[in-house]
Amino acid sequence: MSFFDGIPVAPPIEVFHKNALYLNETAPVKVNLTIGAYRTEEGKPWVLPVVHETEVEIASDTTLNHEYLPVLGHEGFRKAATELVLGENSPAIKEGRSFGIQCLSGTGALRAGAEFLASVCNMKTAYVSNPTWGNHKLVFKKAGFTAVNDYTFWDYDNKRVHIEKLLADLEAAPEKSVIILHGCAHNPTGMDPTQDQWKSICEVIKRKNLFTFFDIAYQGFASGNPDADAWAIRYFVDQGMEMVVSQSFAKNFGLYNERVGNLTVVVNNPAVIAGFQSQMSLVIRANWSNPPAHGARIVHKVLTTPARREQWNQAIQSMSSRIKEMRAALLNKLTELQTPGTWGHITQQIGMFSYTGLTAAQVDHLIAEHKVFLLSDGRINICGLNTKNVDYVAKAIDETVRAVKSNI
Repeated sequence: MSFFDGIPVAPPIEVFHKNALYLNETAPVKVNLTIGAYRTEEGKPWVLPVVHETEVEIASDTTLNHEYLPVLGHEGFRKAATELVLGENSPAIKEGRSFGIQCLSGTGALRAGAEFLASVCNMKTAYVSNPTWGNHKLVFKKAGFTAVNDYTFWDYDNKRVHIEKLLADLEAAPEKSVIILHGCAHNPTGMDPTQDQWKSICEVIKRKNLFTFFDIAYQGFASGNPDADAWAIRYFVDQGMEMVVSQSFAKNFGLYNERVGNLTVVVNNPAVIAGFQSQMSLVIRANWSNPPAHGARIVHKVLTTPARREQWNQAIQSMSSRIKEMRAALLNKLTELQTPGTWGHITQQIGMFSYTGLTAAQVDHLIAEHKVFLLSDGRINICGLNTKNVDYVAKAIDETVRAVKSNI
């Protein structure tokens, strides 16, 4: 007998399962378009030069120690991260209505924010986009939300943001529902609302008294311009919206396993901040007690040192430019092959991912016949493409859509 008898085996987490299948594949030609991490032209992980230089400097600094950080995290990092997403001249910053909370990457920021809203503010209904990042629903359900609903985002037929249904779904949401919005480079579709569409979304959320929860995992990494990638968030702030914003420094700093994140909070009345921070301290205390220092020190030093900040800007521009080049190369090859279907959305999308429109059956065929690994919903990581394999992938897609018919 065991206390753990009868525990069912949970289904595997797809993105990690598919990545493992790729790693275990022995075929001489294989392509990994699964896990959301940047890869170089050589298909290798990239340690940003400015990150490496900063790490060396930190390791050589004998004044640093390994004492606990405060519960809410590294103060300099929190300030720098908040300024990065809101802008240094944000009215929320100038008026003392914003602050940051260091968390365990973007996932930890989502969890801390969700748990706070559920346990302290008694918000129990959330809406996520359909489709959305595979972890959103799990995080909010585990954090105490009793209803995690969908709002329409993707027009599967026309491969665009379905703004009409999106707005209609928000109109129908109950008051005080939490609306999770992707700040930029929507995952998995890679398609963002236009600025006019963002304005319409903001108007409905404000009028219906809904609560805004932004998730921005790709600031700077998406377009190469951190300010452009944060436009929607800053617009909402300018419209007087209260919100929380989950930030990740995994992609834009390459700090995947350091788990560096921040939860930026914007309120309308600075008087509520003391209570907010005290209750959030209890949420953090019950989860990870206090956060790790190393990654936060790196991000803080880079963002607050002008020369290093410029090096970082060049690095994110380099990454985003390579992604755009691979999008164009894939589209050009599919066009040259006269692949059935419409493929213009590949270059209309932004950031790491492309929601190709491939069906689950076509994905299975790609993996089985061509060893091109991707998620079952057709999402690919554009970073997995390079000049050596993009023709192979395009030909594999072409053969697949001809062999396995769909309404693509």
